[in-house]
Amino acid sequence: MTRKFYKAGPTILVALVLGACAAMPENAAIPASILEPEPIPVVSSVTGTYLAARFASSQGEIDGAAAYYANLLEFDPGNSDLLARTFLFAASAGDMETAIPLAQRVVLLDPRHRPAHLMLAASALQAENYPLVEEEIGQAGGGAFFSLTNTLIQAWALAGQGSTDDALVVLDRLADQNGVEGLRTFHRALILEYAGRNDEAGESYRAAMGVPGVGARGADALGRFLRRSGRDEEARALYLSLAERVPDSPVATLGLAEIDAGQLPAPLISTPAEGAAEGLFALASSLTGDNNSDIAVLYFNIAIYLQPDFELARAFLGNRYERIDKYRKAIEVYSGISPQSPYYRMLEVQTAVNLGRIGQADIAIARVRALTRSDAGDTDAWTALGDLLRSVGEFEDAIPAYNRAINQISEGDERLVELFFARGICHQSLENWDAAESDFQESLAIDPERADVLNYLGYSWVDESVNLEQALVLLEKARSLRPLDGYIADSVGWAYYKLGRYREAAEILEQAVQLSPGASEINDHLGDAYWMVGRKLDARFEWTHALNLDPAPDVRPVIERKLRVGMELPPSTES
Repeated sequence: MTRKFYKAGPTILVALVLGACAAMPENAAIPASILEPEPIPVVSSVTGTYLAARFASSQGEIDGAAAYYANLLEFDPGNSDLLARTFLFAASAGDMETAIPLAQRVVLLDPRHRPAHLMLAASALQAENYPLVEEEIGQAGGGAFFSLTNTLIQAWALAGQGSTDDALVVLDRLADQNGVEGLRTFHRALILEYAGRNDEAGESYRAAMGVPGVGARGADALGRFLRRSGRDEEARALYLSLAERVPDSPVATLGLAEIDAGQLPAPLISTPAEGAAEGLFALASSLTGDNNSDIAVLYFNIAIYLQPDFELARAFLGNRYERIDKYRKAIEVYSGISPQSPYYRMLEVQTAVNLGRIGQADIAIARVRALTRSDAGDTDAWTALGDLLRSVGEFEDAIPAYNRAINQISEGDERLVELFFARGICHQSLENWDAAESDFQESLAIDPERADVLNYLGYSWVDESVNLEQALVLLEKARSLRPLDGYIADSVGWAYYKLGRYREAAEILEQAVQLSPGASEINDHLGDAYWMVGRKLDARFEWTHALNLDPAPDVRPVIERKLRVGMELPPSTES
């Protein structure tokens, strides 16, 4: 089957409350040529450089945009807009050595520039110049999100000066603000612990844990606090509860191992700079929409500047880069995580996935194989190995990897939906149709609303001309779940075609072409339907268009023949 409608990609995503902490050897270093950013083309003219900067910015090429804007600034150093853009891209690229001096210049031209003042406040936090932190925050412009940011930064600046009660008063400004109660109570607990007011800190940690959204990060802080207070069994109960809710949680796994080893942890926050980093991390993590990606990337980078070993912030930053398809940048970020980190193994898996995405499948597969050898119980590693092998057409080798992952997961687990689907695709590619059909049905038994699996199974039946009525039911359901998906609409139209209901097929295939106008296969199908309802001129137009859209090599001669001699009409169709 040559159809393109769902190419199952890597199923390992950065779900940062999951992952294993098994001991493992450090993987071999990634070749420097892969980590190096792609060379920035030299542009000789000012206009060309400006256009290149804007294009790099629109494509999420942060390093490229930073370089082009820096070049432009040399031509026009007094241009406030260029200066602000150069600063923002330098900071968003993690180049704080460049960003901080630029921020100092920005505020001279724009005294209310919020990100520049935030950058300067972060620099002052690193220098433990807490009065300067307050001064920078006080000069920043308003806006609800930045006001929330400024409140957290100011509270930690006051805590750094020993003014704990004043810091708590500042935090209490957030008491009436919707959606931030967890953030307020969590930072209240952190500040109280930092000040050594442990009885109050314990109460605040318990209050924070009762607020939805605090989750594993709060459990990490509270677990450390309990263990430092000599309350190991309370900490153990906390970790066990977390592990029950979130299997293989790094926080729970590491915490329990450290209790058994008698290791005493550091507090989650040891300095005001780390407290501010924690706040920026929480705010950046809350910005889940793609339209907020630039602010999230900026905040994650400033958090890492304030706390260079903030591994969870690195993990989330890498995930942000993945969401805008900047896989090389994500690999670079993940490479800064220590092999001793509880997140290291999980992010090694993600690094391998990203290597596969940038065409380095051989390196990726070797790295994941090393992970499976060091811990044969790592479900994520086996899943990633299957995905990577499947991505290069090694279907026979991918199936055993998926088998290992599936056998390690409890029946009914949502992860099995993707795994059965992926293994089914491998079976079908090897023409093991019975096994493929069984896997697709297993996937749907767990999640009957998965439109992509409904579409794959339904279209496969249509392609084989079997179970056509049943296939149509599945495909119509998929279409109701994803009405704007042109490939699913095409599947429905093709099912009607195979059932001999050509007019209905033509109507739906017309909609499919509108939804996915660049798909050769859909135009080809529409041409067939037009021919069968007697619209021969329209059919030839669609076939010609399908040829121009670069069809699969084995399909091209079929379309060319139809253009020469047409198709045989069924007896009931008028010519």
